[in-house]
Amino acid sequence: MSAHLQVEEPPRRLTEFAGSAGARDAHVWERAFRPWDLYFAVVWAATAVFLLGAAEPPAPYRLTAVGLLALLVPWYVAVGRPAILTEGEDLRRSTVYLAGAMALFLPAGFLAGETRLATFALAPHCFMLLSLRRAMAASAVLNLVPVAGWALIWRPPAHVVFFNSVFAAVTLVFSAFFGGWIIRIIEQSRDRARLIAELEARREEVARLSAERGALAERERMSREIHDTLAQGFTSLLMLVQAVQSELDHDLPEARRHLDLMAVTARQNLAEARALVAGGAPADLDGGSLPDAVRRLADRHEPQAAVTVTGPVRPLPPALEVVALRTCQEALANAAKHAGPGAAVRLSLAYGDHELTVSVRDRGRGFAPDAPTRGFGLRGLRARAAEAGGTASVTSAPGLGTTVSVTLPTDPGSAP
Repeated sequence: MSAHLQVEEPPRRLTEFAGSAGARDAHVWERAFRPWDLYFAVVWAATAVFLLGAAEPPAPYRLTAVGLLALLVPWYVAVGRPAILTEGEDLRRSTVYLAGAMALFLPAGFLAGETRLATFALAPHCFMLLSLRRAMAASAVLNLVPVAGWALIWRPPAHVVFFNSVFAAVTLVFSAFFGGWIIRIIEQSRDRARLIAELEARREEVARLSAERGALAERERMSREIHDTLAQGFTSLLMLVQAVQSELDHDLPEARRHLDLMAVTARQNLAEARALVAGGAPADLDGGSLPDAVRRLADRHEPQAAVTVTGPVRPLPPALEVVALRTCQEALANAAKHAGPGAAVRLSLAYGDHELTVSVRDRGRGFAPDAPTRGFGLRGLRARAAEAGGTASVTSAPGLGTTVSVTLPTDPGSAP
């Protein structure tokens, strides 16, 4: 009987792709390999049927060949299948299996040409278990040696030997090409699997860094909120306490006025703390307009600040109104700390067609423009303005006071 073509083999080193995923992937690979068990059984059964139904060689030789092939079944189950499931990681075990399989297959092939149908099952195992060069050598033995041994034992006509030899050679060339192509495809798949694993690792790293950056941004936001609300409120309370202490002995009405202002400031601080915990709008903006909130803020300043509003007042996005209010709070706090006692302060809100400009000007001591700025206040003010798409500027000169200006876009199209 003529030699037969080799069939394709399953993907090699597949478990290398998913091995790191654990037992689940190993189980998936074993289930995916079950059709190959069925294929091996079908090829073996077909070979046995062909042998038993052949007219020659004589029955004893054919039965001997069937017996040798029958031994392939337990050999495959006990040694070959476990080696294939580990994808040839144990080279010694893979070599032992293939050597044993050839020791059973080659004598059967010498006895009956129909035996060479089993090449369909055995040749793929070479490419599953060995490197390309070794698989090619083993495939050559499986395809060519049985034809040579069969021809030497039975001495068939020359044209039959020629036909079987040519067919075996063609089968070997096809096996080499197809097996090499399959292995290259599998190697590319392995490379892709490694790239995918690296990509997943990078994605996890990016997600981790993004979470850390988000946490830092939230921490910075909370720092600004606390600085612009609670910290400034406590600073005002301390200043009022100092004023009351100095007024108790000689100016009780003014001391009472400052005590009342302390109570208002404390209640405002409590409301701000609750708003921070709840994540809502600042207490001054709760249920009111931005100009009203700025006026209430100016009334609590000591001395009371003047407020000017120009342009058509209209509701703005809550985030913009928060930035505007925090700007006024920070500028008033800086004026109270650095402008000097009794320095006049003026706040202005200018509503334009596409922007809102907030300006806070004091007539205090001022500072040199090139003097290094300390503290968190002005940095936080600029950061707030930038997050809202706006700009912030601080102008000052010794003896001429300080002006803080923030310009915020009131519609998306006007953002700089």
